[in-house]
This record gives sequence, structure tokens and C-alpha cells, in this order.
Amino acid sequence: MTRTVTLGFDVGVGSADGRAVAATVTAAENAGFGYVTFDDGDLATGGVDAVTRAAFVAATTSTVGLVATASTTYSEPFHLSSQLASLDYASRGRAGWVASRSLAPDVAAAWGREVVSADTDLVREQRDSVTVARGLWDSWEDDAVIRDFPTGRFLNQQKLHYVDFAGEKYSVKGPAIVPRPPQGQVVVFGRFGEIDTDLLDVVLVENEADARAVTGAHVVLDVEAPGSPTAAAALVERIAALDDAIGGIRLRPDLIDDDLRVAARYVLPQLFERDLAHRPVPATTLRSTLGLARPVNRFEAAR
Repeated sequence: MTRTVTLGFDVGVGSADGRAVAATVTAAENAGFGYVTFDDGDLATGGVDAVTRAAFVAATTSTVGLVATASTTYSEPFHLSSQLASLDYASRGRAGWVASRSLAPDVAAAWGREVVSADTDLVREQRDSVTVARGLWDSWEDDAVIRDFPTGRFLNQQKLHYVDFAGEKYSVKGPAIVPRPPQGQVVVFGRFGEIDTDLLDVVLVENEADARAVTGAHVVLDVEAPGSPTAAAALVERIAALDDAIGGIRLRPDLIDDDLRVAARYVLPQLFERDLAHRPVPATTLRSTLGLARPVNRFEAAR
């Protein structure tokens, strides 16, 4: 059986014009990309954050995964986990999160926080934020919502749980204010070497050597998007020869619209024709597209 990969496309910070963002994401969906990733806007100058832009296009798309980059350095993990869970509901199970770090001082100023510069602090904030988010997504069991109108019972309190997280800088009691996401857990992406891979669903790597060092997660190779038909043909052959450790490719464009057109015309059709890649299936989740199982709720499993 031919091994296939899932294709992603990075739409970056993109335009502040919502219609332009929607047009780009729709074009990527029509081309057959499995997901798109959004970078954070320049929050210090009033830019629109990635989660908001992803939520904006949730209703106008149906198959493509919407993966928003959100920093763990200054944001409150309780609120961030709620935003991402809401994105999963808005997209009907197609949400993902690139858990990143913030190094720029102007980002700290935008949040009204002191600058975090020590590597140990950046690592701790990233690890703790992902840990808290995952705990909160499990703090509601799948059947916690009853909605029994005749009896006036809407929640089973026995199936809501405290996460009781205590870190070095903050603690979180829980439970969440949003029920468990449709995917159980929003798909968490992270860069190789930045965060422990056991906290991630998808690891972004820059080379095949790093890919072979990852265990227990879906591995995505970050490559430059081709800007010409010749470069596209070379990329197709590179994908055909990929190591089995790599389950996906994310294209990072230089010129978003131009490189998306090249990929849509010269890369994806060749990959689909040769069974080297697959389109997302309508009415399925991002986890399904990536071949990831829906995780069992930790509290349910413990009981």
C-alpha cells in the first residue's frame, strides 16, 4: 500500500482584510490541502490574532483544518484553552494550535507583562500552558451535558472535574467554561526541540534527521513552497522519496497567493494522481485527516 502524506499550507500573518483571508483559505481548501496554519498578527500595532482569523473562516470552509499559532509566553492558558475549544466548535472539529513562544519585547508590552527572556522561563511557560490546556479540555467528560428539559437537568456535575494545576508562576483550578471540544483535544502542534514531544500531537521538523528522532507523534516536514513549475516538480519527487517517519508536509510560501497557485496547479494534482497525498474527507475532523485517534478523556479513563 502506498504511503500518503497530509499537506499543509502556511497563510502566515496574511491580510487584515477578512475577505482576502477567506479567499486564500478557500483556495487552499479547494486545492486539497489538509490544513492551513495562521501566524499571529502584530498584536503590538493592533494586528488580528491567529485564533480570531481562523474563527472568521470557520463558517465558510468545510474540510480544511484551521491551525492557529498562539503564544504561550504571555497569554493566560485558561482563556487560551477556551478560545481554542470554541474554534473547534465553530469549525466542527477542525481546530489545531501551534504552541509558540514570544521573544519580542513589544509583544510583552501589548499584554502588559514584563519581558520573559530566560530560556528556562520560556520553556516553563510553554510546557505549563499546553499542560493546562490539555487538562481543561478533559475537565468536561463527553456526556457531561444532559439537556434534560422535563427534569430541568442540564449538566451532570459528577462529570465535570477540577484540573488542580499548580505551576511555578500560577495555578489553575478548573473546570473549563467550554465543554470538551468535538475532537476531544484540539490538535497541538509544536516545533522540534522547543517542547517535549509527549505534549504534542504534531511535531514540525526542518529535516529528516530530526524526524527520525521523534516518537509517538505525527511528524510534519517544513519546506519552502515552490515558486515555479520546475521547483514544483522537484518537490513532488522529494515527497515521493521521503522517509517513512514523515507523515506530512507543510509549505511555507514566500509570496502567498503566487506560491499557492503554483502548488494548486503543479504539486497537489501530481501527488493525488500518484497516491502520495490525500485530500481531507468532508464531515471529518482534523484528527481524522492526520490519522490521529480521538483521545480518551483522562478522568473517564481513570474511573
